[in-house]
Amino acid sequence: MFSNQKWKFSWSQIATVASVIVLVSLVHLFLGPVVPSFDSFSVRQAQNFSVPSSNDSITQVTKEEPVVVVAFDQRFPADLHGAVVYRNASWKPEIGQWLSSCDAVAKEVDIIEPIGGTKCLNDCSGQGVCNHEFGICRCFHGFNGEDCSQKLQLECNYEKTPEMPYGKWVVSMCSRHCDTTRAMCFCGEGTKYPNRPAAESCSFQLNSPANPDEPKMVDWSKPDLDILTTNSSKEGWCNVDPEDAYASKVKIKEECDCKYDGLWGRFCEVPVECTCVNQCSRHGKCRGGFCQCDKGWFGTDCSTPSTLSTVGEWPEWLRPAHLEVPSDNNVPGNLINLNAVVKKKRPLIYVYDLPPDFNSLLLEGRHFKLLCVNRIYDDRNATMWTDYLYGAQMAFYENVLATAHRTLNGDEADFFFVPVLDSCIINRADDAPHINLESHTRFRSSLTLEYYKKAYEHIAEKYPYWNRSSGRDHIWFFSWDEGACYAPKEIWNSMMLVHWGNTNTKHNHSTTAYWGDNWDEISEDRRGDHPCFDPRKDLVIPAWKVPDPFSMRANYWARPLEKRKTLFYFNGNLGPAYENGRSQDTYSMGIRQKLAEEFGSSPNKEGKLGKQHAEDVIVTPSRTDNYHKDIAKSIFCGVFPGDGWSGRMEDSILQGCVPVIIQDGIYLPYENLLNYESFAVRVSEDDIPNLINTLRGFNETEIQFRLGNVKKLWQRFLFRDTILLEAERQKASFGYEEDWAVQFSKLKHDDIFTTFIQTLHYKLHNDPWRREIAVNRTKDYGLPQECLQKTS
Repeated sequence: MFSNQKWKFSWSQIATVASVIVLVSLVHLFLGPVVPSFDSFSVRQAQNFSVPSSNDSITQVTKEEPVVVVAFDQRFPADLHGAVVYRNASWKPEIGQWLSSCDAVAKEVDIIEPIGGTKCLNDCSGQGVCNHEFGICRCFHGFNGEDCSQKLQLECNYEKTPEMPYGKWVVSMCSRHCDTTRAMCFCGEGTKYPNRPAAESCSFQLNSPANPDEPKMVDWSKPDLDILTTNSSKEGWCNVDPEDAYASKVKIKEECDCKYDGLWGRFCEVPVECTCVNQCSRHGKCRGGFCQCDKGWFGTDCSTPSTLSTVGEWPEWLRPAHLEVPSDNNVPGNLINLNAVVKKKRPLIYVYDLPPDFNSLLLEGRHFKLLCVNRIYDDRNATMWTDYLYGAQMAFYENVLATAHRTLNGDEADFFFVPVLDSCIINRADDAPHINLESHTRFRSSLTLEYYKKAYEHIAEKYPYWNRSSGRDHIWFFSWDEGACYAPKEIWNSMMLVHWGNTNTKHNHSTTAYWGDNWDEISEDRRGDHPCFDPRKDLVIPAWKVPDPFSMRANYWARPLEKRKTLFYFNGNLGPAYENGRSQDTYSMGIRQKLAEEFGSSPNKEGKLGKQHAEDVIVTPSRTDNYHKDIAKSIFCGVFPGDGWSGRMEDSILQGCVPVIIQDGIYLPYENLLNYESFAVRVSEDDIPNLINTLRGFNETEIQFRLGNVKKLWQRFLFRDTILLEAERQKASFGYEEDWAVQFSKLKHDDIFTTFIQTLHYKLHNDPWRREIAVNRTKDYGLPQECLQKTS
């Protein structure tokens, strides 16, 4: 045992104890109906946990908490809609009552956190990061092998043919220099700026259209040599000086742009910070999306310390701790393993350090900097938030890695998170030949299923945890339009986090209007016969929304009823009857089209308004500059599907508008937990013609009640903790404190991730499968016996 006097040295003489114990899992938690009902849920992680300050040293002394006595037989009355309020949200009664009586008295328990010291072969040859838990290299893009010494040849182009000398089209298609470590196209040798990207149509000739209003057509068989010139009458790119171009001295091809991450300026002249998971936790360098960790650190975000790390720099979720060095762990050729005993509150989450194929390589090799991520960095290295809706997956992953609930001890873990970034896989399907979409007949859904199956095979083979529970305590995130519809059958026992809660009770086939995401053609041999969403075990997570400091300063979420003059509001694509509308009749399952036919407030292509158009009803495809303000002026706001889920629920809640949901058999965020009837309205698809009459039937008391509940729980639809993690990084690294950081730091209530943790807390003790093994529980769950008895 070591004392806690000074910890300013490296543990180069220390290593870990690996433990293997049977683990409890989860499934069939939520006992709700198979069709959505109206319920709600809440809690703030930071308020549940005692987190030491950054100046806290590692210590062996833990102050005893006072015993809290709770009347567990106390009844928590439901409101007129059957909701039980817990931490500002209206929960379903059984969930709200349990959380109200048991969550507040949960105590910390001692958890042994193993700190790894296993070496990697040749230190990964400088082309990868060593996972010190297992001594396995995670290789950078373009490298492979046990020690990352094998260089891959990742071509930009498909095999050439006489007709197509550069092969058939793919995003990475290149007529200049191909960097075969990443399958990316650059100007190359012989040019003044060889590292300037010459991506996609930039390096090929363009043909002018017959109609001036139509776009130019790319001739993928002919290279564009004009990008190599500096003559003012030509379209230069690879040799032009930025100063001349900005001064309009040289004509530049408009199709050339600075698409790759890590470069800024019209001519990629400014190197900037790339986007990595948690920006490598300040223990590494971000190289295009892959964290190159400092010595002693590993993991996707370099947040996992090895015995080579300095203890004083350990993350907060590993502090405060006292340290134990096993006396019998002197393994020749390895460092000595180390145990850190840390006090934590359950639930505990183990995060798999998967091979980078499933996350880091997808980020490092992307061809468009805005894809896959919720932020990029400008020429000041200041954060620029993206409006990429699927950025929720990145935000959530960062939260899991930084949460106080994270553990390195799989034997103590209550849940296991499997980080597969499908938001990146499905967007990058056409990026480069090595991604191999061709073998999936160009169905992005089929390609994505294959990634998840390979991740399952990896953890089932390399770790003991899956087989102990048949995956019931594992968590997967499916972010794409129809969620987990195309999940491989092998993982369906697990908990699925999605944005699309289709139970398939009514819409029992693929609903997307985009053919490449259709999952109907995936065979049952691969997909099995499961729905897209099972409310007994799965959870719908809100989508990513750009932090909007203006809306927050304006307090749109709290706007009173007397300032909401519009009865009903919806602004979005309304289908083929309108200019620039989606051409497919199947888009939005026909729901938006029916709504526009009845209540459209903008003329369609025939110049007609909706049959029941009213002055206080707005249904329009025309997005205004005051979108958020227009929602905040409305009492009710439409929540309808797009190609699957859309971000309208979040738009409505965040601006304080009562959501009106029209999508039968489909769950919205937290709907199997929260009492939706207390803050939302559901209308069946068949009842669309009666929608406005239904809304006019609500009296002022009912409207005020729902608006009040929206006002209480709106922060549960924000990734506040993710945004504050970024604010902290920006302030520490660059001294920036932007307006969004200031506004979000004022928020105190439970956010998206805290709500998720509360869900796991309830699930941990109330899952039917867990009740079956409650008699055999040996772990310390940090709860009074009265709480545990409720589940037995």
